Amino acid sequence: MFDEADPFLGRLRTLALAFPGTAEKVSHGRPAFYTTKVFAYYGGSAKVDGVHQQHEQSVIVLVDPEERAALLAEDRCFTPAYLGAYGWVGVDLIDDNGWDEVRELLDASYRRTAGARRVALLDARRP
Repeated sequence: MFDEADPFLGRLRTLALAFPGTAEKVSHGRPAFYTTKVFAYYGGSAKVDGVHQQHEQSVIVLVDPEERAALLAEDRCFTPAYLGAYGWVGVDLIDDNGWDEVRELLDASYRRTAGARRVALLDARRP
């Protein structure tokens, strides 16, 4: 369901694994980045008119509800199948721009799932 040589996956992997205590596993056929809980998935799908639409080069993250609503108003974002009902949002990685935003989305999702000790480690890294 994914290509190890995909440059978008490589870039996302570098960003996600830079957070304290993170690891990667394949879950449901897709790369997932986690501490004790998953904070990001690479690739996913959305159900549109009863049909699953693949978003192979995307990141799926858990963000604050206010941020989620704003993201879903953008064409590049989607409600991922299965996870969307729990507040997750998918963002298509369509070009080489916007990686600062992707890192911010990963940061927000990490903070919602990683636990206080890991978030404190993350904050201690910042100047």
